[in-house]
Amino acid sequence: MPPTDKPPTAAMLVIGDEILSGRTKDRNAGHLAERLDPVGIALREIRVVPDETARIVDAVNALRRSYTYVFTSGGIGPTHDDITAAAIAEAVGQPLIEDDRAIAILEEYYHERNLPFTAARRRMTRMPEGSSLIQNRVSAAPGFVALNIYVMAGIPSVFSAMLDAVLPTLQLSEPLKIETVATGLGEGVFGEALAEIAERYPSMSIGSYPRHDGTHYTAEIVIRGIDAGAVADARADIIAMLDELVGEN
Repeated sequence: MPPTDKPPTAAMLVIGDEILSGRTKDRNAGHLAERLDPVGIALREIRVVPDETARIVDAVNALRRSYTYVFTSGGIGPTHDDITAAAIAEAVGQPLIEDDRAIAILEEYYHERNLPFTAARRRMTRMPEGSSLIQNRVSAAPGFVALNIYVMAGIPSVFSAMLDAVLPTLQLSEPLKIETVATGLGEGVFGEALAEIAERYPSMSIGSYPRHDGTHYTAEIVIRGIDAGAVADARADIIAMLDELVGEN
């Protein structure tokens, strides 16, 4: 879709007991943020929920009403605890079906590999009636789109492949302009002055990210916005503020 002047927003819902137990380390949320930022879609919220239908339904319904897009990862595999498809169907008020297009894709995939298309594998064709498919060039089993909810796999390589298929279909904004200012000062030195600058630029995101080398605290200040001129002005104000503080300390 062509860019829009009003930046679209997104949320991420990570689904799985294994994430909450620490057994599996989530990599998909960070990857999503890295891919959305350059195309002007602001990832505003990330939630993690267990494999519990009610928790998934509640989270999906809250997020889909607040953001342009909701991306989910996890819970669409072939086992009994893969309940995401059924939960999304409940959330959007559509019957859960075995999608004929998904069945055809998986029948061909397993036939070519001389593998049985088992009942467990057939579970991966389930989705809310009326969904669109998300192509999976890694392992064939498609994700799906229901309303503004993009339901994708939890395996990072598959999630990434599905995101490749999804991004060209999204409403994009002008790419964000991002500037980074490195400072040798700790946040406690410039925190108040930076807050005053942030108030002068309400349309932008200005964040401070601390660093510690084992001895000293320093920080990077990151400015994000659509207006290149305003980003440059904020950067100049921040550099001037830091130079003044360096002279005082």
